[in-house]
Amino acid sequence: MRAKPSSRLKQRHKRLKDHLREENPLLVKVVEEFQKLDKIGYKTGLLDIDDSFASRISWWPLISVLGTFSAGKSTFINGYLGVDIQKTGNQAVDAKFTVMTYSADDEVRTLPGLSLDADPRFPFYQISGEIEKVTTGEGARIDSYLQLKTCHSEQLRGKILIDSPGFDADQQRTATLRITDHIIDLSDLVLVFFDARHPEPGAMRDTLHHLVSRTLERTDGDKFVFILNQIDTTAREDNLEDVVAAWQKAVVQAGLTAGTFYCHFSDAAAVAIEDEAVKERYLRRRDQDRQQLLKRIETVGVERVYRIVGSLESTANLIEKNWIPKLGKLLKRWRKRVIITDIAVFTALATAIVAFGSVTGLRLNIESVQGSGNFGKFVLLAVSAGIIIAIHHLVKRFQATLMLRQMKQKQIEPSIVNGFKKNTSLLQSSFVSIPAGWNIFSRKKLQAV
Repeated sequence: MRAKPSSRLKQRHKRLKDHLREENPLLVKVVEEFQKLDKIGYKTGLLDIDDSFASRISWWPLISVLGTFSAGKSTFINGYLGVDIQKTGNQAVDAKFTVMTYSADDEVRTLPGLSLDADPRFPFYQISGEIEKVTTGEGARIDSYLQLKTCHSEQLRGKILIDSPGFDADQQRTATLRITDHIIDLSDLVLVFFDARHPEPGAMRDTLHHLVSRTLERTDGDKFVFILNQIDTTAREDNLEDVVAAWQKAVVQAGLTAGTFYCHFSDAAAVAIEDEAVKERYLRRRDQDRQQLLKRIETVGVERVYRIVGSLESTANLIEKNWIPKLGKLLKRWRKRVIITDIAVFTALATAIVAFGSVTGLRLNIESVQGSGNFGKFVLLAVSAGIIIAIHHLVKRFQATLMLRQMKQKQIEPSIVNGFKKNTSLLQSSFVSIPAGWNIFSRKKLQAV
């Protein structure tokens, strides 16, 4: 098996580095370090020839914006980017997930969801397969769920922003929630918007169930930021504190144990506040929370770089201290089973031949073979060796197949399974205890990384 990446993978790496040079050039070197790990993965069989460790992480910090319809998500995004990239309105204006990325082009461009499904740079790479698992036939309709927008906003440089459809959408509901769970898992920061005009638990129940309660199951619950938006609408009754208290109570009752709370409203969509004292108090609260929120958004890029570098180190450690030892143990077990089976098979075969000869009275006439000259000896040896080798390879394949079934039942990591398949292939010896491609040079490369 060749130990070189495919031409398609080389192109993917090239595109990745080209984009990073434009938005975050410091990470280009890290991609090259991941490629060194890839070479070890190909040689040991831990990595498929069309796969890359660099494709298993997100290179851009991902900020997802979730919430109900009319909670002001699009207005917030437009204000943050300084570009009217998303439509706004009181009714549902877009039932798709919109992935926003930086572009040097001044014009806002919209591309179909297929471009996201086919590009490993984005968090929705091959998401159509996941949707298909949930709802048969929906994977082919990826464009009805996703779209990509590019715009020239410095706020997007080095980031990916995702706007989601509201949770009170009835159509495509199962697949929409599946995609939502997917981006929550990948996101560095999750902004959850609630509408201050409808803060009561009834209107929030759907969002609370799918977002807030899930933080109980997570170790990264602090990446959730909860925003009570459009608080200016409470100015007429001047009951902001009561609304905030009711909102926080509903969130706590849903089981929230992590996350940060902010109040917000947009100047572009704000209602007039006639009482100057009330207006000043609302603006002060909004500006304080906005400053903290924007600071949190800006630090996402730094956090992502640390995670990427940490992922590089953890992948190297995973190979050396986890996958290779586990693979070695499996290969030792396989080789032991092959040797025992070989002995059993050849012993049984020899016994059967002797028994057959005894019963039939047949004897191998060694003198006749010797008398036939060197050619006769060669033919006899060649046939015998061929039979022995063929039986040995059948035993190797049989024991490898049995162990692969057991590994599937135990849900062994795919990388270890791939390595096992390579090391038990036809050309690999069953008498070498070290996995193929693992040697002192591989160790030195890992240490260098």
